[in-house]
Amino acid sequence: MAKSADKSSGNGKKSLKRKAATEEPQEAAVAGDGATESGVQPAKAAAFPPGFSISEIKNKQRRHLMFTRWKQQQRKEKLAAKKRLKKEREALGDKAPPKPIPKTIDNQRVYDETTVDPNDEEVAYDEATDEFASYFNRQTSPKILITTSDRPHGRTVRLCEQLSTVIPNSHVYYRRGLALKKIIPQCISRDFTDLIVINEDRKTPNGLILSHLPNGPTAHFKMSSVRLRKEIKRRGKDPTEHIPEIILNNFTTRLGHSVGRMFASLFPHDPQFVGRQVATFHNQRDYIFFRFHRYIFKSEKKVGIQELGPRFTLKLRSLQKGTFDSKYGEYEWVHKPREMDTSRRKFHL
Repeated sequence: MAKSADKSSGNGKKSLKRKAATEEPQEAAVAGDGATESGVQPAKAAAFPPGFSISEIKNKQRRHLMFTRWKQQQRKEKLAAKKRLKKEREALGDKAPPKPIPKTIDNQRVYDETTVDPNDEEVAYDEATDEFASYFNRQTSPKILITTSDRPHGRTVRLCEQLSTVIPNSHVYYRRGLALKKIIPQCISRDFTDLIVINEDRKTPNGLILSHLPNGPTAHFKMSSVRLRKEIKRRGKDPTEHIPEIILNNFTTRLGHSVGRMFASLFPHDPQFVGRQVATFHNQRDYIFFRFHRYIFKSEKKVGIQELGPRFTLKLRSLQKGTFDSKYGEYEWVHKPREMDTSRRKFHL
């Protein structure tokens, strides 16, 4: 009986301790209320964002909530700073300082020694004697053969057909198992000036070979982000047979200059401005974006553009001397990612 009494008294002590522990926060809260009534300020709430890293929060939902609140606060602060600067500039009027140029990867580009100077005599001599000189002198007119890899699928075939409507005087032929080394002599004998081969992988176009005939050079590109005409939203009507204008942007180095001249030699040198069609090869960070537009005159000062399609992105993999030769070809330039892509601000085109 004594032992049972001791146990009961022990349990009673534990329950009293628990009750006291639960009642302490309530007493503290009451004391806090009294402090506010007496004029003493309570402790401030924890500042946001917290002093610790949000990634340390183990609860996924709580961590996501804190991150979204932090992003919202950043947007509010950025918008408030933007409005404040705008008011300051409006108050200063003409005395306002010029807007700072934002830092981007493009304008922070590492200087390349091979950047082309348009007034350089060596560049002018090379242009007058290279493989494309006869085209720019209007001695030859382009004639293009477009073909595919063996057993092409529907998406690749449609891309070739749409390219033939973009590039004037181009013809689509199917490989039928022929090797490129056999196709190239036949192209030269039939007066073709360029050969375009579109490769595919898993029913999707993923590569483009452009070979200038009869003496090269040959460029190999990786192709991505292909969109056919039906896949482009708000596209215009199908292109007409007019010869389009050509726009080449940001081909600044000697290598980029050569690639740009290869693209220019695919189109006749005399564009027909009546058609209002323009083909653009825009180089940005060594990615070449191809777009085909028609521009529309809305008024004397406003001009709108309609994309006609197709569109795709190219990335240069190699530039080879002469026509296509995978075994014994001599390469002018080969992309080596581990050696050449060490800096994000260094570009080659």
